[in-house]
Amino acid sequence: MTTRPPTKSIRSWTTDTRRWDVYRPRDGDIVVATPAKCGTTWMIQIANLLVGQSPEPKPIWSLSPWLDVRDYPVEELLANLESQTRRRVIKTHTPSDAMPLHDSVRYIHVARGGLDAFMSWHNHVTSYTALALGEMDAIGLQDEIIARPYPRPALGLRDFFHAWMTEGDGARLADDMPAARYFAIERSFWADRRRENVLLVHYNDLKADLDAEMRRVSAFLNIPIDEQLWPSLVEAARFENMREAGPTLMPGGRGTWQNGHESFFHAGTNARWRTVLTPDDIALFEDRLARETSPALARWLAGGRRDAGDPRQTED
Repeated sequence: MTTRPPTKSIRSWTTDTRRWDVYRPRDGDIVVATPAKCGTTWMIQIANLLVGQSPEPKPIWSLSPWLDVRDYPVEELLANLESQTRRRVIKTHTPSDAMPLHDSVRYIHVARGGLDAFMSWHNHVTSYTALALGEMDAIGLQDEIIARPYPRPALGLRDFFHAWMTEGDGARLADDMPAARYFAIERSFWADRRRENVLLVHYNDLKADLDAEMRRVSAFLNIPIDEQLWPSLVEAARFENMREAGPTLMPGGRGTWQNGHESFFHAGTNARWRTVLTPDDIALFEDRLARETSPALARWLAGGRRDAGDPRQTED
């Protein structure tokens, strides 16, 4: 088995990429790797539906653990993975260069426009419960490179936007998933987009034609399609149906968010930022997008495969 080792590590209030050291890959493992609020849970649900060949909703967190999350002892997460007898689906919000890449593992990366991801992220972090905030405070205070409680997000969306946009070393202490980390994840998978075991999917394309994108994923995972079963799998992967099945998909959601799964499955829509950010705010992001990405990557992030073409065939 060929493995490309990580070249860096990331530690935040939620993530410690050193946890990948305990991972023992199995042939056919599926890793879903995205920035936060870019369709992670959506793609995990799709992968689990394809692997399980059943539209029945099942608890996502226990079925597909977030390997490098700091909420649970790493031994507990590893035991969960090792006990699974079916093809495994694993979650992460880690850049491809901060985790090992195994040739025998399939990696699915979902991209989304940065301002759309930001809007969903703001709703996500301003919905945390006191319990969740307290747990992250403890993690931050116990980690010598963080050494501080979790920064409380500004309720005002524009104030939070400017904190999220912090640059330099201060970015990692301004927010758990700042714009700097969003760009790092997107650049890393864009660089790896031609690897045979890496598939890039875009949130916009999932919304535009879920059936077609699920067929792409199925082909990438080498999972044959049962055409009689297929419509029910696609329906089970639609946002509205996932939200309705939220109590089953995310039974522990009320421990993390004030309204449980309803906060997590908030809107699932794009372009909400147009009515709340100012032209100067949008220009600030667009300037940074141009500095942080190649023109081809910027086009992909803005529009997805239908607007920017197949990433494997796209030149920078």
